[in-house]
Amino acid sequence: MTDLLFRADPYLAEAGARITGFTAEGGILLDRTVFYATGGGQPGDSGRLDWAGGSVVIATAVKAGDGAIAVVPAEPVALPPVGTQVHQVLDWDRRHRLMRMHTALHLLSVVIPLPVTGGQIGAERGRLDFDMPEPPGDIGALNTALNALIDADLPVTESWITDAELAANPGLVKTMSVAPPAGQGRVRLVRIGDIDLQPCGGTHVARTGEIGRVSIGKIEKKGRQNRRVSLTLEN
Repeated sequence: MTDLLFRADPYLAEAGARITGFTAEGGILLDRTVFYATGGGQPGDSGRLDWAGGSVVIATAVKAGDGAIAVVPAEPVALPPVGTQVHQVLDWDRRHRLMRMHTALHLLSVVIPLPVTGGQIGAERGRLDFDMPEPPGDIGALNTALNALIDADLPVTESWITDAELAANPGLVKTMSVAPPAGQGRVRLVRIGDIDLQPCGGTHVARTGEIGRVSIGKIEKKGRQNRRVSLTLEN
């Protein structure tokens, strides 16, 4: 298993590691990583991997099975052998924007309290799909409410429950299309102040005020009852 440094500290942008192997697709396995792997609608982190006498640009990170994460080179290069000590460097600006957007989308699910049928997180734009037969009447009011929650500078914290506790509390799960990160014996919950609590494995900012201003874009009809609500970071 890979030690998930981003889980303990999502603000950790650099760290040492040791290469433990390679995947058949050319991914690099590390014993510990600051790179978040693609999952839950959030893309994998990008950045750089350095070692004595060499360096490689990392395009993304993916899950490699059995709790391992592989970082994926942007292009084929000669890689050092297993056991080599390396230094990981995140594209921090991109990661931080993803953290801001992911947290903002949690807040969007508060101001639109409907079942979520899908979602995608980007560094510039994100979106949630809702089981929403009719469009909201006042997008401006939703935008004002969303930014008010951001301005409230609410704390974003985490806690853990067992898989059994989650199964006994299905109301915690807002997303209909993506299963919560269960199956390891325990599940991580992300709490925003006293307004939101849901299972989530992604990276988030420490307080909502860190998100900055956001704007809700057009609401698109996607199927008979689904509507897509897009969100943009304004800075």
